[in-house]
Amino acid sequence: MILEMKVPSPGESIKEVEIATWLVQDGDYVEKDQAIAEVDSDKATLELPAEASGIITLKASEGDAVAVGAVVCLIDTSAAKPSGAAPAAVEVKAEAPKAETPKKEEVKAAPAPATTYAAQAPSPAARKILEEKNIQPTDIVGTGKGGRITKEDAVNAVPSMGTPTGGNRGTERTKLSMLRRKVAERLVSAKNETAMLTTFNEVDMTNIYALRDQYKEEFKAKHGLGLGFMSFFTKAVTRALQLYPDVNSMIDGQEKISFDFCDISVAVSGPKGLMVPVMRNAETLSFRGVEAEIKRLALRARDGQITVDEMTGGTFTISNGGVFGSMLSTPIINPPQSGILGMHNVVERAIVRNGQIVIAPVMYVALSYDHRIIDGRESVGFLVAVKEALENPVEILMNNNPKKALEL
Repeated sequence: MILEMKVPSPGESIKEVEIATWLVQDGDYVEKDQAIAEVDSDKATLELPAEASGIITLKASEGDAVAVGAVVCLIDTSAAKPSGAAPAAVEVKAEAPKAETPKKEEVKAAPAPATTYAAQAPSPAARKILEEKNIQPTDIVGTGKGGRITKEDAVNAVPSMGTPTGGNRGTERTKLSMLRRKVAERLVSAKNETAMLTTFNEVDMTNIYALRDQYKEEFKAKHGLGLGFMSFFTKAVTRALQLYPDVNSMIDGQEKISFDFCDISVAVSGPKGLMVPVMRNAETLSFRGVEAEIKRLALRARDGQITVDEMTGGTFTISNGGVFGSMLSTPIINPPQSGILGMHNVVERAIVRNGQIVIAPVMYVALSYDHRIIDGRESVGFLVAVKEALENPVEILMNNNPKKALEL
């Protein structure tokens, strides 16, 4: 029996996916539920499991865009599982004296295209470009049929300038994944379609450092989690969003949508690029709850297991560029949201405290927001509220009871 495997729907709004990587080869025997391919949608990378055991026939190539519901492979479920074939495959690959002969013949045959009439002969369009660049066709290796110099070869050709260094000058052209293309499209859209503005502030992290030094070991022993900055920032952000609800709103056409909950998107770096999973109802989470959820989402993103649903529907984003050493940046809004908070690295800096110059661990923070819906009063007030909470965490975020807030 021949089973047709079709592309499943990763989500309601997704109409097509891209075959990122085939994990099997045409003609392989696959087991039911074995991962046979990685497919990219515009929101996530997902594994495609085999629906039955049998011999597989691939019907799409890597890089192909395939509509949801289209056939991507066939599985012959009546085929018997091969046995004892592995040693023969190893013997075929083993080197033997006779195998050297065809290799030598291939080496001699490789230059043959260069002796054809087309070799190093530019097309008319390529010739004109080369003449403008004052480059001789003999200085270029053509990539066209028979070694012909194409227009693209001519465009990419670089005139020889100065003494050759002997260093590598190779280039590589690879297709962007569907996820990467969608991220690029959304970022450009955010820049072009929003009135984005960024406001900055600095946070004295002294009290947070003191709390972490005092309780991190007890917190880890009790909960099996690290006590990081993200729990403090998430608690400070959800409090500020409730004080300034316009920052927790978004525009839909000519209407403003306001939310009475805080679904916080957290930007994390995954193997396929930037991903933004969502913490649902973050305003209800404790310090332990935030740390546990961030760890869960980060592991799923790292392992390529994050789902479309887990990255959909955030109302505000927190991005921590500080883990990569960023001192200051202007984060780009994650549409259709109206605001994003950028965290940065913590550096000891000279500040004034009680009229005295002291050295303190300081972090610069940045809020990018859509000025169409958020005014200066709300944006600056929001960021100041975040700063106040982070500089006075025991009083504002822990109700003067750190051990109870940390569930110790």
